[in-house]
Parts: sequence; structure tokens; C-alpha cells
Amino acid sequence: MPTLDRKDDVFVLDLGDTENRFHPDWVTTVNTLLDEVEKAEGPRALVVSATGKYFSNGLDLDWLFAHTDRAVDYVADVQELLARVLTLPLVTVGALQGHAFAAGAMLSLTLDFRVMRADRGYWCLPEADINLPFSPGMSALIQARLQPRVAHEAMISARRYGGHDALAAGIVDATADEGGVRAAAIDLARPHAPKAGPTLATIKTRMYGPVLAALRDRDVPLG
Repeated sequence: MPTLDRKDDVFVLDLGDTENRFHPDWVTTVNTLLDEVEKAEGPRALVVSATGKYFSNGLDLDWLFAHTDRAVDYVADVQELLARVLTLPLVTVGALQGHAFAAGAMLSLTLDFRVMRADRGYWCLPEADINLPFSPGMSALIQARLQPRVAHEAMISARRYGGHDALAAGIVDATADEGGVRAAAIDLARPHAPKAGPTLATIKTRMYGPVLAALRDRDVPLG
């Protein structure tokens, strides 16, 4: 399950050491840890990473297909988490040490900056291959955070981007070697810690108003 640590002015949210799929309990835990980050006082920034092979493999499809009667609320809760991270009142940096797929890749896009492992791991939106259309909120998020050509290719082709390709496409802001991803993300986040506060939240909220409206629409079409 996710855990939270703090290194001086930088909180480090570790999403876990499994596939880190968005099980409802996992989503609840992440939200609880984000409450702690938001309630903290003084300068602070946030790094989001994970341990092992995966950053996050996205929606928990096993849970979803076993609870189809709760599917709309489940996806709406995931989208609310994406909206929340997108507008956190502090600078956020993703440390993508492993695979970021589907909603896991979308979670990375809600972060202000991203550092990805250079030699292993993929960033991918596989929905076209697995016959799961993007919701309007998810589409809006991807198109707002990626260049139009890159968003089109990523969404239509389900291309798997390695670290160097992701950097060239502007999906991530930097790459690092296996042992340096988290440290590089912390170094990137630390100088921005004094910016934490309501002004930054207002800037983000106004910047992404249409995206937030789409993500927070709980009447989510599932097909």
C-alpha cells in the first residue's frame, strides 16, 4: 500500500511495490496521505514514486469487472483523485522508476514535472489496444498536458514510450539512471517548496478549469 515519507521540505509519496493499481482501498489511502501533505505548514513540495517494476498499472480491472454495478462511481472516484493531484497547492514531481500505464500514466500527467528511468520501463496509454475508450475527463487531461501531436499518437497508437523517447516527446522533463530517479525528482522539487500555498492552487485551478470540470463530472460514460 502507499506510504508517505518526508525529506526536509519534500514529501515523498510511494505508491507501493506491486502493480499499484487503483483499487478503491488504494485510492482511499492515497487521498489520506495527500490530506497529510496538504495540512502540513511551511515550504513543501511533493514527489510521487513507487518501488519495483511498476509506477502504476492503472485501473484495477479485476475489481472493476467484479463490481460492474459500482463502475461509474469507481471511475468517478479515480477521476476525482486525478483532479485533486492536478490542483495540489504545491509543486509536484513524478519519479517514474517503472512502468506507467493507462490511469497510471494519466496520474503522472497530473504532476507538474516528471523524471523517468532512462534504460527500462514504459509510459503508455494502451486503451486502444484493450478496447477501453478514454472518458471525456481523461481525454481532456491528456490533451491538456501533452503536445497535440504527441497526445494523438499516444492515444491512437497505444505506443510504449521508453525513457529517451518520452523525453524527446515532452512526456517527461528529464531522465535518470536506475538508482537516481527518485533523487533527481527530489532535487527538482526542492527549490519549489517555498511556492506552496493557496496562490499556487488558484493558478492551477484556473489554468485547468475545463479539464477539472470534465474530470469532476460523475456521470462518466463507460463506453
